[in-house]
Amino acid sequence: MREGKQKLFSIITSALLALVGLFLFFGGAQLMVLGGSWFYVLAGCLLLAVAVAGVKAPQLAMRVYAAFLVVATIWALTETGFNIWGLEVRLLAPIGFGAWMLLPWVWRSGGNWLADKRDMLGAIGLAVVVLVISCFTSYSIDGTVPDDRMAAQGQADPAADGVADADWQAYGRTMGGDRYSPLAQITRGNVSHLKRAWVTRTGDVEQDGEGTVAGPDQGHEFNLEVTPLKVGDTLYMCTPHSWVMALDATTGKVKWKFDPHPDTADLAKNVYLACRGVSYYRIPDEIQTSCRTRIYSPVADVRIVALDAETGKPCDDFGDHGFISMRAYLGHVPHGFHFITSPPLVAKNRLITGGWIFDNQANFEPSGAIRAFDATTGEIAWAWDAGHSPETWKPGPTDVLTRDTPNAWGVYTADPALGMVYIPTGNAPPDNWGGSRRPFDDATSSATIALDIVTGERRWTYQTVHHDLWDMDIPSGPSMVELPGPNGESIPALVQSTKRGEFFVLDRRTGAPVPGYPVEERPVPTAGAAPDDRVSPTQPYPAAMPSLTPPNLKESDMWGATLLDQMICRIQYRQSAYEGQFTPPHVGRTTIVYPAFYGVVDWQGITIDPQRKIMLANASYLPFRIKLEKRQGLEGKGVLPRWNGQGEEPAAKGDALSVSPDYGTPYIALTNPWLNPLQIPCKGPVWGTITAIDLVTKKIVWQHPVGTTRDTGPFRTHNNLPLPTGMYNIGGSIVTRGGLVFMGATADDYLRAFDLATGKVIWTDRLPAGGQATPMSYEIGGKQYVLIAAGGHGGLGTRSGDYIIAYTLDGEKGAASAQ
Repeated sequence: MREGKQKLFSIITSALLALVGLFLFFGGAQLMVLGGSWFYVLAGCLLLAVAVAGVKAPQLAMRVYAAFLVVATIWALTETGFNIWGLEVRLLAPIGFGAWMLLPWVWRSGGNWLADKRDMLGAIGLAVVVLVISCFTSYSIDGTVPDDRMAAQGQADPAADGVADADWQAYGRTMGGDRYSPLAQITRGNVSHLKRAWVTRTGDVEQDGEGTVAGPDQGHEFNLEVTPLKVGDTLYMCTPHSWVMALDATTGKVKWKFDPHPDTADLAKNVYLACRGVSYYRIPDEIQTSCRTRIYSPVADVRIVALDAETGKPCDDFGDHGFISMRAYLGHVPHGFHFITSPPLVAKNRLITGGWIFDNQANFEPSGAIRAFDATTGEIAWAWDAGHSPETWKPGPTDVLTRDTPNAWGVYTADPALGMVYIPTGNAPPDNWGGSRRPFDDATSSATIALDIVTGERRWTYQTVHHDLWDMDIPSGPSMVELPGPNGESIPALVQSTKRGEFFVLDRRTGAPVPGYPVEERPVPTAGAAPDDRVSPTQPYPAAMPSLTPPNLKESDMWGATLLDQMICRIQYRQSAYEGQFTPPHVGRTTIVYPAFYGVVDWQGITIDPQRKIMLANASYLPFRIKLEKRQGLEGKGVLPRWNGQGEEPAAKGDALSVSPDYGTPYIALTNPWLNPLQIPCKGPVWGTITAIDLVTKKIVWQHPVGTTRDTGPFRTHNNLPLPTGMYNIGGSIVTRGGLVFMGATADDYLRAFDLATGKVIWTDRLPAGGQATPMSYEIGGKQYVLIAAGGHGGLGTRSGDYIIAYTLDGEKGAASAQ
């Protein structure tokens, strides 16, 4: 019986090794032909030899496999050093197979177990020792904010003028968008006592067909990304289906709820179901109105509603009984082609907004023009239209703004004292081919643009990417800060974050780089672009500021769960066009885009402590791949239906990511995150970080991986080992005078508090759903609260929910419900 069992397991072992060996040999041969690593061919040969020897000479098979494991360990160290994530993918599966061979009934020669397995034990021991040593490798930059900087207070903060310390009156607390709370009841010393004070469930939950990866024919991203406002004793917020709600700031009880009942045709076509926030405004006393304090909120069917902040009823003197339509002045707008996910900016009796234009569908899409409305009446005040002459004008009822201009879909910031609003722009559609872009498109895309709040006149423009072919639009308005000048003066500055992971420090009066924060034009790859497009030979780089841009990828950076899927990624790397950042999209050949359009830093923007002059940024790292294909062939085969822009877009097309129809251009674009067949990223950890940058010394103070794999399992499940890889994150951070940084954002469903001085995590709370929103903090009744929306994010695949959670030092778990 024992001999039969040993023979069976030996045959199974040889068969598995033969299959793996064949896969590695033929795949490795392909990789070598492409100019890649030789190791996989060697590994395939050794494993095939082991498989053959195992049938007749098991002792020899054991020795050859032990030799393979030693070679693999040396090779792994040569490629990655003591990098635990690089070693794990190269060694864990071979160690596991070696451990299988240690079983008493596998490949026995008749001697005692130790004599049979001695060579294998030694090889496994060597590999395990290497892995254990690598576990002590740090992926952090350790540092400390000096004590005198931590204690700094009394610095000028014009953005906070008129905002009570206890309140959070705008998306970033102030119009300047620094996300800094001057409250200090919760400190580094007592944050361990932070507990839930109340939990409210809004009742707005994802419906059937929602919550999936974006695509109008495949479902909709259901994302609770909201940061509520707090004014007086009330919190104001919106939900993914456009409900507007007011909550009691002390208890979380719902004061009122307003459902604008969006047009179901738009809801059915919208790629994203999200609302990041509402806007609060008090109409000036000299203007007559029965609706003095107002909440403005975007509606998913391209409207904006103005509600009485006290009652939640529409303000009758605003637009059409409380509503204005953002379809006005845009001409033909197919359902789902335009909507607003970010709160409008309201200042000086102007309501200023743009919106999201459906990416990559055509080069004749609706206008991306910025519009301002009278905040009292809803009447159009001005439109900034890059393609019109003059570019700032007041369109009439039948006028149509220039189609296909760059849009601005993120949160805007403003300096009311200077009278300027700062607009972060994207591209003229489509994103990845610019052959039909007009001069004014190229001049105003991927830029920070300062407009006069009252008149709409353009004051200045600063472009962060020239002729953008990578969707490196600016997803968030800049954050304001006062910086010391070279002669001791205070310079009103702003810091513009980018998807590239670069930070531009500009004088917010002029748009010029602040002295001491220069920007350089550096050469970038230009070869291989579409023949009917062009590529900018240089791109701007902040020369003095630290960068979160990742290093260019190498073949040895490729990752996976095993050597097998890692090899596939290496083959794909060698097959792809890639010369580093800004490699232009190629026609008929896959191009690697890294950093990609999901970040480094996305719509959450950055956080600035205006007293300590410390900037905080959380970043994500995930490469994408894109390929341009000639549309004529695909349309001729009927794979892609034709469309000329009249009526609704054809239903039989791809989604917002994988297939970009790009109607009106010679190409379609195929775009996807770069994952291997096991749906594991081809670029290994670290996948997410949080970084503190000293804006005075222009150095990184500290940087740490943030987030674990606990809630990111195979096949989009929410169970995994909590490996400290750093995780993809969507949502921002806040900083407080108490010396704390609060952030949810990561894909492992935690709210964390970091010590601002060191970046170390000093408190956590497990959230009931993904916390892909920016927290906020406020004070009422003598207590400081920290609050976050936990509702998940369809694109990130986190758990969905409808939770609003508030914390205090003496919190007691409680619950309120909107239902």
